[in-house]
Amino acid sequence: MARSQETETQASAPPPRQAPGTLGVGMVGYAFMGAAHSQGWRTAGHVFDLPLRPALAAICGRDRAAVDAAAARHSWAAAETDWRALIARDDVQLIDICTPGDSHAEIAVAALEAGKHVLCEKPLANNVAEAEAMVRAAEAAAARGQVAMVGFNYRKVPAISYARQLIAAGRLGPLRHVRATYLQDWLVDPASPLTWRLKREHAGSGALGDLGAHIVDLAQYLAGELLTGVSAVSETFVRERPLLAGASAGLSGSADTVERGEVTVDDAAIFTGRLASGALASFEATRMAAGRKNALRLEINGELGSLAFDLERLNELSFHDHTEPAATAGFRRILVTEPEHPYLEAWWPPGHGLGYDHTFVHQARDVVRTIAEGAPPVPSFADGLQVQRVLAAVEESAAKNSVHTPVPA
Repeated sequence: MARSQETETQASAPPPRQAPGTLGVGMVGYAFMGAAHSQGWRTAGHVFDLPLRPALAAICGRDRAAVDAAAARHSWAAAETDWRALIARDDVQLIDICTPGDSHAEIAVAALEAGKHVLCEKPLANNVAEAEAMVRAAEAAAARGQVAMVGFNYRKVPAISYARQLIAAGRLGPLRHVRATYLQDWLVDPASPLTWRLKREHAGSGALGDLGAHIVDLAQYLAGELLTGVSAVSETFVRERPLLAGASAGLSGSADTVERGEVTVDDAAIFTGRLASGALASFEATRMAAGRKNALRLEINGELGSLAFDLERLNELSFHDHTEPAATAGFRRILVTEPEHPYLEAWWPPGHGLGYDHTFVHQARDVVRTIAEGAPPVPSFADGLQVQRVLAAVEESAAKNSVHTPVPA
């Protein structure tokens, strides 16, 4: 992902206005998340019957050669090197923010004040104050008919969306426990370089914000209620790493074998919490779990049944109906590929599974429909702020020897 864009755009002719019936998208950032979001925008209009067709108007990054290459690779019509110029384009109606967290607030607020819709990657900001400013800007923009959404893409996994439907329908009864873990291993090697994700001033936090934000959002989304308090521990296992040599690639990059710098974020965070109903929750987030590549797992237990999900088997949902006779009851595998399942009406015949990239296609679909229908955005900037408040409470608790810390309403 590109850092915040500060260089001036080279002089060029004024961009054209977008054709009627389209939604001109301008995206800031072009690396890992930029590629994923590009895939979503490029594909959504070809799969779903949308009221507006997304048009990839312009992509933005500070490095002219790199952003030009990204524009060509991902089918963007133009490239900019200054996000302010991107916002000013007449052919851009929505700004998609795929930069590190330290630039989210500045870009989002400027875009909303300029009359643009906004989609912003998670976590919403690097701290609660920035997130609150973004929510205020979103509320003012909503009165003008603008939409501001946060990119919690795992909500868009059909199996997770279907799990939410089952829980909302009362199939689990009153909830008792939520367990959520998100484990990766790309930082196990102490020789992995010091990328921006390991610097508090750019990332806000480490595994907590990168992975923990997802599972906090999913726990609250699936339960249909908010966390009211947490108790946490966190640790930084490798406190110095080799400096990055050149640009990062994906999650990592090449290391400078001589110079080293300080890691200023957590490597792992573990915390418990309580939901508003009194149900208990537990969370684990780490990027140092050897052998775990992208292991996001959820289990929700209620009085009447349980649901379990594993991202590495993302077309499946495990469901136990505790009201069935004990002699035949047990977890059963639901293959979430039927046209009756969320998002599946436009895809392949039953049994033909989807993948990670499809979550961004579904996200693009939802953004477009929300804008066209004038519906409340889901997940909203307010949802992102709620997650930010949980993350802040986790950090506060961990700094105070795991003392129970309330999450502000």
